[in-house]
Amino acid sequence: MEIKELVLEIAQKAREASQALPLIDSTRKNKALRAMAAALEKKGPAILRENRKDLQQAAAAGQPRAFLDRLQLTEKTLAEMAGGLREVALLPDPVGEVTGLWLRPNGLQVGRMRIPLGVIGFIYESRPNVTVDAAGLCLKSGNAVILKGGSEAIHSNRALARLLQEVLIREEIHPGAIQVIPTTDREATAELLQLEELIDLIIPRGGEGLIRAVTAQSRIPVLKHYKGVCHIYVDEGADPVLAEEVCFNAKVQRPGVCNAMETLLVHRRAAKKFLPAMVARFREAGVEIRGCQETMKIVGRGTGLRPAEEADWYEEYLDLILAVRVVPDMTAAIRHINRYGSQHTEAIITRDYDRAREFLKTVNSSVVLVNASTRFNDGQQLGLGAEIGISTSKLHAFGPMGLNELTTTKFIVFGQGQVRS
Repeated sequence: MEIKELVLEIAQKAREASQALPLIDSTRKNKALRAMAAALEKKGPAILRENRKDLQQAAAAGQPRAFLDRLQLTEKTLAEMAGGLREVALLPDPVGEVTGLWLRPNGLQVGRMRIPLGVIGFIYESRPNVTVDAAGLCLKSGNAVILKGGSEAIHSNRALARLLQEVLIREEIHPGAIQVIPTTDREATAELLQLEELIDLIIPRGGEGLIRAVTAQSRIPVLKHYKGVCHIYVDEGADPVLAEEVCFNAKVQRPGVCNAMETLLVHRRAAKKFLPAMVARFREAGVEIRGCQETMKIVGRGTGLRPAEEADWYEEYLDLILAVRVVPDMTAAIRHINRYGSQHTEAIITRDYDRAREFLKTVNSSVVLVNASTRFNDGQQLGLGAEIGISTSKLHAFGPMGLNELTTTKFIVFGQGQVRS
């Protein structure tokens, strides 16, 4: 079958499934989600074998450490994937929820009801775990999903697709609800992006290049985030121990993900006491520091230290590299974030309640934190269950996309024979 015909057939099956899914009650959906979790645990060794094929090919191609980290599945990640499915099963089903019912003077009752978006095309790189995350969220929210992973994860994604399809068939749910495009051919992505009559939304998840390419080619609305240039601002008078622990976690715990800190901003009055110990700890962990002139004066020069250039403030490193800037006050920190940030995740470390409130109000990123690591911008960490991605565009969702963000609302009206005069 030609690529165009293959993608069209998959999209048509997804549209059929999207019309059947809203009629499936929560009990059946939850049963299927739990069955998927059990199947992941039972067939874990087989999935890991397929994942090792992808890892071997990526290593042979010279892919960097951060790339391999995103690609790798382990017993722990499989357990987390299964746990995520079970968490989604426990969450309230948004489909059919009526909100904001109000009475008009003519006696009409007007409200809003949550409904699925329809068919979602999900295009992503590297992380095969998101195959399961996306499938679970879409099933619970009543959406059919077409998954197009990257060529680097094809063995993993095919194995996961077989598992998910087997469960759908056993549970008598339309198998078009969850489909993986089984080819690595880029033409499949191009064809998918043209099917505006069959697909309602495209969600790309990966590097900036992928997301910009999808946005440029798509005839379908795209929900996106280009990159995660995430900041932490350490305020004057901040608790130095708390600040050090939070900043270290935000950069080092998993540097190759979009919610890792990329730029550290430090109040000038805190910098001389805070930066030397902080930078020393970063360097011990293998972090390269790219500092402003004031930072370099405070911490000196040496291995793993270099002056920052203008381009560094825009950079999403996804690696053990950190830009550091000393700022005169919080206003300057916010100006820096507004100029160089990507509206993804920002945090302030402070003891001052008023400044914390001002930072929360003024910084317009998808998640803004006080005295906590940027690594918490994650659907599971914020109590949404698994997420399908993080949106930095404000239409139709902003931040981690859980169940509610995969629905929209329609107006519903109850009358007793009213007519318009």
